[in-house]
Amino acid sequence: MAWVSLHDRLLEELGLAVTGGTLAAGDRVLLDELADRFDVSRSVIREVVRVLEALSLVSSRRRVGVVVLPASEWNLYDPRVIRWRLAGDQRADQLRSLSQLRAAVEPAAAALAAHNASIEVAAELMSVAGRLRGLGRSGDLEAFLVVDIAFHQMVLLGSGNEMFAQLSDVVAEVLTGRTQYGLMPRYPAAEALQLHIDVADAVQRGDAAGAQSAMLRIVDQAVEELAPIWR
Repeated sequence: MAWVSLHDRLLEELGLAVTGGTLAAGDRVLLDELADRFDVSRSVIREVVRVLEALSLVSSRRRVGVVVLPASEWNLYDPRVIRWRLAGDQRADQLRSLSQLRAAVEPAAAALAAHNASIEVAAELMSVAGRLRGLGRSGDLEAFLVVDIAFHQMVLLGSGNEMFAQLSDVVAEVLTGRTQYGLMPRYPAAEALQLHIDVADAVQRGDAAGAQSAMLRIVDQAVEELAPIWR
């Protein structure tokens, strides 16, 4: 088992408590109370609270204590917040939001990649798509996940749009969540595997419309597979 520092363990516990509603918006707690509850020093608690403040999950002021902020203020694009929300009772809502975000962004990113990706990046994308198809047929979901994340991140980075590129970690978290919570079939549909090849092929040929259409079908399929969870 990997070693986890006290700081990281407390950050995980408090992050899950806030995003899961155990500590609700408006709740106030003093640093001393947190230190006593978790049997740690105030310095450790302060370090953890600073991270939570940076994520806009809480605010902290002297004599007031730590106050939990409403979800509307959270940094919802941070991978840690996404991971904590996926671990809680609102998993279905989080998956819906993330899937809708992918449907809006990734097809546009694929179209831009057809215009902007270098020859080397386009060739590597095709290689990754080929490996993805092979892994999909093997049933090795862990290896498939690693390559699937690489594929989608390459498209976002290859788009040449720095705003799209910064969403690569967001997409990685939703793909990881699907696998981690048993929402990914062991053997992905053959059509989905072929669509990844189609995206890469269109990017190589500079076919923006083709790349966009194939990626749209990929994310639409993902939405269809997950939709029963939030219906």
